Amino acid sequence: MTALRQRKVSKGKEPPLGAEFQSQQSNCCTDHHPEKIIHGDWSWGEIIWTSVGWSVSVGLGLLCCIYVATLHENDLWFSNIKEVEREISFRTECGLYYSYYKQMIQAPSIQEGLSDLIHDNLTESKRSINLLQRMNIYQEVFLSVLYRVLPIQSYLEPVYFYIYTVFSLQAVYVIALYLTAWLLSGSWLAGMLTGIWYILNRVDTTRVEFTISLRENWSLPFFALQVTAITCYLRPQLTALDKKVLVWLIYVTTFCFCLTWQFNQFILLVQALIIYTMDCFDLLTTTQVTTLYLVQVSGLLSVWLLQFCNSMILGSLVLSFIVAALFIRHCQSGLKTGSLLVRLGKLLLHSTMVLFLTVTINYLAKKALQLRSDEHIFKFIKSKFALGPTRDFDANLYLCEEAFGLLPLDTLERLAGSLLLYPYVLTLLLLSGMLAVAALRNLRPKGSSAEERKGAGEVRMEAFRPDVTYNLLHTLFYGLLAFSTMRMKYIWTGHMCAFSAYGVCGTEIWTLILTTLRCNSKVLLKLIRCAVPLVIVSCLYYQFWPKLMEELSELREFYDPDTVELMTWISTKTPKRAVFAGSMQLLAGIKLCTGRVLTNHPHYEDKDLRERTRQVYQVYARRSPEEVRDILRAVGADYVVLENSICYERRHRRGCRLRDLLDLANGHIMDGPGENDPDLIPASHPRFCEAIKTDTAPYTALFTRTFQNKTFHVYRVKKKRKKSTKSSPEHSATQ
Repeated sequence: MTALRQRKVSKGKEPPLGAEFQSQQSNCCTDHHPEKIIHGDWSWGEIIWTSVGWSVSVGLGLLCCIYVATLHENDLWFSNIKEVEREISFRTECGLYYSYYKQMIQAPSIQEGLSDLIHDNLTESKRSINLLQRMNIYQEVFLSVLYRVLPIQSYLEPVYFYIYTVFSLQAVYVIALYLTAWLLSGSWLAGMLTGIWYILNRVDTTRVEFTISLRENWSLPFFALQVTAITCYLRPQLTALDKKVLVWLIYVTTFCFCLTWQFNQFILLVQALIIYTMDCFDLLTTTQVTTLYLVQVSGLLSVWLLQFCNSMILGSLVLSFIVAALFIRHCQSGLKTGSLLVRLGKLLLHSTMVLFLTVTINYLAKKALQLRSDEHIFKFIKSKFALGPTRDFDANLYLCEEAFGLLPLDTLERLAGSLLLYPYVLTLLLLSGMLAVAALRNLRPKGSSAEERKGAGEVRMEAFRPDVTYNLLHTLFYGLLAFSTMRMKYIWTGHMCAFSAYGVCGTEIWTLILTTLRCNSKVLLKLIRCAVPLVIVSCLYYQFWPKLMEELSELREFYDPDTVELMTWISTKTPKRAVFAGSMQLLAGIKLCTGRVLTNHPHYEDKDLRERTRQVYQVYARRSPEEVRDILRAVGADYVVLENSICYERRHRRGCRLRDLLDLANGHIMDGPGENDPDLIPASHPRFCEAIKTDTAPYTALFTRTFQNKTFHVYRVKKKRKKSTKSSPEHSATQ
């Protein structure tokens, strides 16, 4: 953490990057950084003011936690509904993850529970998989062990212990963003504004109240803590002990982030690109660059060990990139010498070599590891940017979901309505311009005169400390990611609140504006930095307080009788080892509510599972009853659940309905009016999910209806006669 006492600088050496600006900033009475008390550089007034700042951060964190918990309760009446209804409320993959927490709670012992997870044969029929290797569910394991050990079983149900923990992480998230804004601006008013903006923009900053178990709700608070630790690490005048403590803190938060989300490698890749960019333009020291790279590698490798040597981590792009960047950096001497044009040419060559080596290392690693777990993500990226085939089932499954589309413009309208977007854009534009100037100055050869060097240094220091630079590039890079894929906006919008608050309460933007207006003075600067955030908070209170009260007063109740009826029937009328086939989303709920065996599930990071899912989904394609029966028996299915909402889907446009994706993958013409590619042909069979309901002989000979209501139809798959020839395993022909 930052030491505010001045360090002596030997003659002939420049002070640490950002030190000049830091000394100017510390003269302001409003600048009391959160780490100041720890170093003992305080007066009684400062310690009281800083303590108030810490108290406000905790208060806002708890307020956010209570707010989302109340919304969750009001929306579902969670405390009053039946247990099966509570479990059904964990939709799609959330239900799958929560089922492992429930499984560990119900296990006879912790050891047996862990053994069942390591040798699981319920999640995928006819297979035994290691769930701790395949999925990021250590958080469920940890919570279940904690619940069994703590003396809380008599007054706190397991489900409440789980959801309250996730909601508590939102408090951690808000506190981390608060501290980041405080560190950047030097004023805890920025942190207060950050927390308020985060809460008021809940629709765009989090979805935890209705997707509790989603992996990002576990991981993003740790990622925010990591950004806070990096921000502190990049501040000037750190002692050796400060640096060691912060490096360990960055490692721990990186490790927790990676352990709790399977998409960690892609988020860390963007962060590695930020570090690489700062390195190219001399905005970080060599030690800082190497340290941050190695911390990322250490975090990933630690998770690799805990996940039983998960090959997906070793074959990740971020590891290949870091190895390539460090290797080329070591081998390419003289990179940061020469004239401006020469350095730009060297940077271009350097980046080309890093890119080429990254691709080479990644290709060789995946070949050696025979890794195909994440290829669907690259198919999605290729298809999204029209770089690959558009008929691939896995890629289209993502492309047709709104969450994986471009960021809708109404998001910006909501952010502008809370007064968040305007200071964000202004801060982003001004600091980006300053960064461009500072980067060009760094690339130029050093001036011959001491005055020229001093003048250039002052402009660079006043505009850019390394912590400001990192956060600027962070919001730029993750902002681009959010605009390209809407689901990733939650990584961007939280940090956006902190960055905007820094622009409002920091000195850089106001100093530039006041200097341009030729009215810059310390007194006026202090007044503006205190008055503007208070005015914004007052406006937000006037605008949003009635809306918040109205939102908190709205009471709803969970209501899904058809699904409740289905789960009750499965639990009471089918064998405990019965195998169910159906949509990924529904099967996750079946596993949680009934404990039955599944053929497929929503955790899509496995090549064989993706192929199996495409096979099972042929029940919604135009296939003969014999083909469908063979497919279902090959994966061991005893029952198949057909959903009217999929068979007669209207939610998606033509070409994005699940039945359309299957028709395209099978080379068949799609339903309904509209154009079809010329190479598509009419199918020779009717759509299975529709035709089976006619109860004609070809279908009743192979399937028996056992349950139906307005939403679901369940059929028992009849076994083959002994005299019939054995079909090939589950990879039967689908083309």
